[in-house]
Amino acid sequence: MRSILVDRLVALRGWRAGLAACVLGALSAAALPPVTAIPVLLLTIPGLLILLGSRAGWRGAAWMGFWFGFGLHLVGLYWITEAILFEAAQFWWLVPLAVPGLSVVLALFIAVPCALAWLARPGWPRVLVLAGGWTLADLLRQFTATGFPWNPLGSVWELPGRIGDVFIQPAAWVGVHGLTLLTLLLVATPALGRRAMVGGLAGLVLWAGFGVSRLGQPTSPAPDLTAVLVQGDIPQGEHIDAEFARRDFQHHLELTAQGVARLGTAPRVAIWPETASLYLLATDSNARSAIVDAAGGPGLIGTFRFDAQGRPRNSLMAITSGGPPVAVYDKWHLVPFGEYAPTWIPISIPTLPNGGMAAGTGPKTFHVPGLPPVGVLICYEAIFPAQIVDEADRPDWLVNVTNDAWFGNSTGPRQHLAAVRMRAVEEGLPVMRAANTGITAGFDAFGHEIARIGMNRSGVIDVSLPGRLPATPFARDGLWIPTWLGLLSVALGAMIPRLTRNSVTPPGMTR
Repeated sequence: MRSILVDRLVALRGWRAGLAACVLGALSAAALPPVTAIPVLLLTIPGLLILLGSRAGWRGAAWMGFWFGFGLHLVGLYWITEAILFEAAQFWWLVPLAVPGLSVVLALFIAVPCALAWLARPGWPRVLVLAGGWTLADLLRQFTATGFPWNPLGSVWELPGRIGDVFIQPAAWVGVHGLTLLTLLLVATPALGRRAMVGGLAGLVLWAGFGVSRLGQPTSPAPDLTAVLVQGDIPQGEHIDAEFARRDFQHHLELTAQGVARLGTAPRVAIWPETASLYLLATDSNARSAIVDAAGGPGLIGTFRFDAQGRPRNSLMAITSGGPPVAVYDKWHLVPFGEYAPTWIPISIPTLPNGGMAAGTGPKTFHVPGLPPVGVLICYEAIFPAQIVDEADRPDWLVNVTNDAWFGNSTGPRQHLAAVRMRAVEEGLPVMRAANTGITAGFDAFGHEIARIGMNRSGVIDVSLPGRLPATPFARDGLWIPTWLGLLSVALGAMIPRLTRNSVTPPGMTR
């Protein structure tokens, strides 16, 4: 049966080969969170390798990679359409264009590694070049045209519960991009024969052993602090006026008071989601006093502010009294086309007058009386590994506030949550997350989920802040680690044929 399937893939040409690659890519999306059906990659990645090897030249291989990437991102990013539907009367025409257009761009980052892989000898050399090139392309994707490192293949290991905790631990050393490289090497083994598969299984056992061992590592003592995480569940698209702002604000105050009532005199901090306060806390002393009164302590509150030039900023403010905020953080990794208009786009965007929001200056650590040093990140910023912490002023924990209401009850908010979990492992820091419509959650420094409020629910949870870990290797060296691993993988793929002249080509791995 396997031989028949291989022969059929090898024989495909023209649009049929492109369609097969697209289907394989679309199936691969099932391995991503929240489905995490990892075994599908044992079919789809070997299938991609077979299609690459059956092309007559590197251009044909690039074309196969393009269609694979297009299918992967078309399915993996379908949730973006949900945001457009909130403004369907005005932007209905974007529905058939936005996700396919973005998928075309992102597919190029898979096409290039596939072309490079074709140039390598079939077998392990080709797999090493593909895995290394894919990893390097994902790193480039993080910085190209403002960056969009969503759904890296390394995230497939974020399975629910203990098993996921075990398999994501290597991210503390190599980051999610390094997990992508390891994943590709592992799932390609069915294309390389039985010995490779046995080796892959042994590697998986070692991987799990490392994860179990690391989960036993001691953390610093837990601070005496409870995070009161508020999820207002305010629907997106409601008409915003003074009455709406009042109701919204009062609702968050009431939820905060409910959470605090369970704590007695225990130290606490209230955390509200992104832009939860429509009252401008930078100037509204009454609103600040109301929050502190309800919380019985400091608050980390998502809100807006206007800078000296009159441009809006998406902010998180630390307040301890009716006086001025003791710390202010402005989101610096803004969403292109959603929050600002990129300067490289030669047209104006009607929904973003004056270029949209102004960006902050980068990662920041708050030093708030009564709280351990805390790093803050707003929404979209959580998807950027090694770009979330001020390493010159390293925090003891992280706070992520977000509003994923734009994306409905889709995979989008769940994939966003998975990114936050991965950042906890990479940095070795606990993360407290407040999301408007969900998912609000707390993670310890190992990425283990310790509390949650599900989607589309209004509520509040009290989470005792766990201890932190020492700075991980990835926290110290950042993206240099997966970069060097990717380069090493490509170099090995190029060198192995010179070192082993009598190599055997696995079935279907022809050129």
